[in-house]
Amino acid sequence: MWRDHLTEIIVFTLLFLLVSAMGFVAARWRAPKDMAHLDEWGLGGRSFGGWITWFLVGGDLYTAYTFVAVPALMFGAGAAGFFAVPYTIVIYPLVFLVLVRLWSVSHRHGFVTPADFVRKRFDSPVLALLIAITGIVATMPYIALQLVGIEAVLKTMGVTGDNALARHLPIIIAFAILAAYTYQSGLRAPALIAFVKDSLIYIVILVAVIYLPYKLGGWGDIFAAADAKFDASPNPNDGILLNGNNQLQYITLAFGSALALFLYPHSITGVLASRNRDVIKRNMSALPAYSLLLGLIALLGYMAIAAGVKPLPGASAGSVDNNTVVPLLFDQQFPDWFAGVAYAAIGIGALVPAAIMSIAAANLFTRNIYKEYLKRDASPAQEANVSKITSLVVKVGAVACIVFLDPQFSIDLQLIGGVIILQTLPAVALGLYTRWFHRTGLIVGWVAGMGLGMWMLYQVASPTRKHFGGSAFPLSEFGFDTTKTIYVGIVAVAVNLAVAALVTLALRAAKADDGVDGTEPDDYFADEGDPRITPGPDRDADSAREPVA
Repeated sequence: MWRDHLTEIIVFTLLFLLVSAMGFVAARWRAPKDMAHLDEWGLGGRSFGGWITWFLVGGDLYTAYTFVAVPALMFGAGAAGFFAVPYTIVIYPLVFLVLVRLWSVSHRHGFVTPADFVRKRFDSPVLALLIAITGIVATMPYIALQLVGIEAVLKTMGVTGDNALARHLPIIIAFAILAAYTYQSGLRAPALIAFVKDSLIYIVILVAVIYLPYKLGGWGDIFAAADAKFDASPNPNDGILLNGNNQLQYITLAFGSALALFLYPHSITGVLASRNRDVIKRNMSALPAYSLLLGLIALLGYMAIAAGVKPLPGASAGSVDNNTVVPLLFDQQFPDWFAGVAYAAIGIGALVPAAIMSIAAANLFTRNIYKEYLKRDASPAQEANVSKITSLVVKVGAVACIVFLDPQFSIDLQLIGGVIILQTLPAVALGLYTRWFHRTGLIVGWVAGMGLGMWMLYQVASPTRKHFGGSAFPLSEFGFDTTKTIYVGIVAVAVNLAVAALVTLALRAAKADDGVDGTEPDDYFADEGDPRITPGPDRDADSAREPVA
């Protein structure tokens, strides 16, 4: 009952109200003369320095879902759940120079979304539309997943109801408040709140990894308890070590997830909000500190095993909700007031990425669908207004997902989202370095990769679902005599690249028209204060270069 968790609820509510107030105050923080512009509302004036960007991007990538789901996977499957740690380590060397180039060309041309870049680079409205739709579709389940983290906390505190509406009412209220201050303050709201969110998470995790091993008998006893649990598991792939069957899945999932992470629109939004190239370089060097924290967070799953935590019942009969193991661990092992702080860290950890994701999705719709196809002469104020309204619609859609769908299906949808967003890699990431690919080749490659990816995902079953049950594809479906699985995203993007290359070769041989590259080589090295192309009413035409104020 909720009365047994009154102290936790009070602490959670007070901290939640504090950050909500900060969200509204953020409209006056570094306030511009006019917020009615996507550069201001959607990118914070492109003015964030090193510390703000570090907290913003870190708060965007390391979410409430990370806080509860990674330990839950460690609790349920063991070492396989640790894939999130290596992928968040290898990602930064991979994207160090890529993101710097993206920032420069976006700064020079005033791009707000990756689809803006693709539109100019490949002179293809169709390809840009595909990139925009892909980004929106991949982002929606990611926003819904943030609610899974809040729901796990509310369930642990006994805040539940007899029907779906009553059970989800606190989440609806939380997202209504989030929608209000995001509408008013734009990207400045999550940037300011990220300071509180990340500080709380660092405090909670550092206390937990020092206190809990001491209380549970040390790391030896913790790993021994986990090993004993997995030895008794009927699934041979469960264990504190990987085995021959799951190593390929682990490697491809980690590498594929690393390739996908900074293709998500919300990740790019945080990068484009940076002040200059040096800010991005410093952050790509410093953000692995969050990966260290993630490794400690993951070990909470083993600590929950050692502490004897029993997950709460799941949505379907006979199932359990492993996402509740971390909240239950804090509830059982810490004083109520500290458990309330931990719950607030998870709850606030959902608000920061959800706000950035909804802004990024709204920017994609506004710039690459509304302005491109519905109102080409839209003013900056009209763009900002449409983006604000769209961000509200996106949040309503995310809440609908959590209310009407099984939360486990939302998790599967997020894995599907990673496969989807990977199909933008040839046009966005490789497009920053080369225009060798023909624009039609990229479109056909996208269709091939997306089609194969959806077919493979459809074939994946789970204990509760015949189709779309995850992203681990059995190689036996390809005719191999093995029980191994592989991450769908890696196969799909490989086919995407192969098809794009073959079609490009054919079109080059046929001397097919490939449009005009609207960027110049020096655009990819532009920095703060360098000349910027000021877009006119027709965003396809370059105007004179003017100094940036």
